[in-house]
Amino acid sequence: MRRFVVGIDGSEESRRALAWALEAAREAGATLDVVHVWSWSVATYPGFGVPVTSETITEIGHAAEETAQAVVDEVVGPDPDVEVRLAVVEGAPAACLIEAADGADLLVVGSRGRGGFTGLLLGSVSQQCAHHARCPLVIVPSPHADQRARG
Repeated sequence: MRRFVVGIDGSEESRRALAWALEAAREAGATLDVVHVWSWSVATYPGFGVPVTSETITEIGHAAEETAQAVVDEVVGPDPDVEVRLAVVEGAPAACLIEAADGADLLVVGSRGRGGFTGLLLGSVSQQCAHHARCPLVIVPSPHADQRARG
């Protein structure tokens, strides 16, 4: 059976990537692995006022799981005709997505997500996936990409 992987982060771009990947998986008869990557190191960076404790890290992980499940529920719906598996992992987004896509038939990401500069056409995660993924990659563009490119 074919396997597609899509990365989500809760952004509108990742929702669009998930919708695209869901339709592609449906057409190809593939399973769809939805991967949400979170990192406690950014959320607890000194100066943000969040103490680094095991409870805090656990809470951030639970919040990531809830966010990811809400995105899947919203985009995929209750009864998809595609096998959808959700994985919520802690780590560096690009590295985790590349690892999750090892052996996959396709990796799908949005053109940019929550991090970085909003004016960029290609985010750091999608750029890293483009350089290092070991399977075909689809980068789903933002509907505003043409406007940003023209300035």
